[in-house]
Amino acid sequence: MARNGQVPITDVWTQLTNDDVTSITFQNVSGYGIYVQVTVGETPPATGAQGILYNPYSGERNADLADLAPGIAGTRIYARTGAGQSGIVWVSHA
Repeated sequence: MARNGQVPITDVWTQLTNDDVTSITFQNVSGYGIYVQVTVGETPPATGAQGILYNPYSGERNADLADLAPGIAGTRIYARTGAGQSGIVWVSHA
């Protein structure tokens, strides 16, 4: 199922994708940096794992998951903020 809109996140891993995807567009529209990780399936990353850091107002445009995480055959993307923070990620995928 496609997604096009904002996803609120906290310091707990939140899935940005609604389904398996091969590419994604997203932007961190928060005042804090966020961590993003590509996973295989719906299992979230381990608590406390970091991932790729995206500063405020940065993101990716139509990025292939294979380019974001070439070491895994990922199908889902998760995001989280730093401890005690909250934020919003704008996401679009088919």
